Amino acid sequence: MSSVKYVPADGYNGSPVVPTGNPMIDGVGPAAWNESRRDEPDVTYDGRPKLVPMRMDAGFSIAKGDPDPRGLPVVAADKVVAGKVVDVWVNRSEPQVSFYEVQLSGSERRVLLPSGYVQWPNFGLWGNDRLLVKAITSAQFVNVPGTAREDRITLLEEDRISAYYAGGHLYATSSRAQPLI
Repeated sequence: MSSVKYVPADGYNGSPVVPTGNPMIDGVGPAAWNESRRDEPDVTYDGRPKLVPMRMDAGFSIAKGDPDPRGLPVVAADKVVAGKVVDVWVNRSEPQVSFYEVQLSGSERRVLLPSGYVQWPNFGLWGNDRLLVKAITSAQFVNVPGTAREDRITLLEEDRISAYYAGGHLYATSSRAQPLI
């Protein structure tokens, strides 16, 4: 059963489609995800989940002398603090940060923020450090799709989370979806 929600923009065959509700979760355009992705984690050569929070794998740490993003505020597109980084999700197969885990302000909810949607302007070198997210507003962080487990992410969950932030580039504010003429 499809969870994608759309209608044709016009009444002819081959018409583009437009979302019918919340465009960032309707699965259309830049917010689209692949529903056929497996709802199980990608795994390493030895069968362990590939993407995990650092707290789950003692083999990963922030290198001595490198800036640690944990504790830094996450500032959204509307310049409001959406939350703070509480953990870093790493890729066990490649030495890189894949997600930041964000504790939302005024909430117990934690969401994942793909590293590709983050700007870290001071990179721990100067004061007033923070992570910037231009894709979505602070209020939109509450609707970021979650994961079924707090210690791993499935391929489908990864796709849906990334699609949400991608959709924000067009749909987060009404002015973004308008022509620039």
